Amino acid sequence: MNAGLNGVDLNLGYHGHLVVHGANVQLRPSRVMALVGPNGSGKSTLLRALARLHPPSSGQVQFGDGTDALALSSREFARQVTLLAQSRATPTGISVRDVVGFGRHPYRGRWRGGDQAGSAVVDHAMDVTGVRELAERSVDELSGGQLQRVWLGTCLAQDTGVLLLDEPTTHLDLRYQMEILDLLRELADEHGVAIGVVLHDLDQAASVADDVVLLDAGVVRAVGPPHAVLTAALLSSAYGIRIDVDLDPVSGALRTRPVGRHSRQCPLVAADH
Repeated sequence: MNAGLNGVDLNLGYHGHLVVHGANVQLRPSRVMALVGPNGSGKSTLLRALARLHPPSSGQVQFGDGTDALALSSREFARQVTLLAQSRATPTGISVRDVVGFGRHPYRGRWRGGDQAGSAVVDHAMDVTGVRELAERSVDELSGGQLQRVWLGTCLAQDTGVLLLDEPTTHLDLRYQMEILDLLRELADEHGVAIGVVLHDLDQAASVADDVVLLDAGVVRAVGPPHAVLTAALLSSAYGIRIDVDLDPVSGALRTRPVGRHSRQCPLVAADH
């Protein structure tokens, strides 16, 4: 049973300068947690700390059962937590199948042996991310959106109970943005994965997340369900601009609208009868 992952009183910084102050976050099995906030608020730094890529100045990263995540070996940790980073170096002359297969590294022995389930898992990861037809192509021939889906396939092939993603919908067209968000919900709902995702699109966060963490200037300003965190008052304060929040009259989904100094109301067009 996946135990989830927690950040406890995390202080994070660079060269002695703190950029995240006393953050407490909780990733629970079968739930999606979205990190939102303006640029420079500490979202990616916090996510990287949860992935053990940014050592905390103080505080702890631990699994839900209390195990200190930093006490595990790299292989042990990689069997439980994976991260889709914001950017990765694109390898040259390597096929999509081989790149997705990188996700199997925690399960392989020397000479890539001992991973009997690996081939089937890689095929499944390519299927769900829509890159199976690209399997034999070199990744350096792909578009940005295709490459993003390949890297997500690599994360899925790692088959962990905790999945961390930093802006996974970047470079994707609307179809694949929605498919990625749907996939996150399916991983949480059907497979019990604990998911932490950084999103800039507040409406996407509202649609996919069970829990939203709003960061501002390195401080967690609010944590809770979307309707409690994505309010006009909290968002306007964090982003320094008026943001209106209402419900879509058709879908009932929460939606946000930044209001600039020169924003105009679009006139309503009467429907033909």
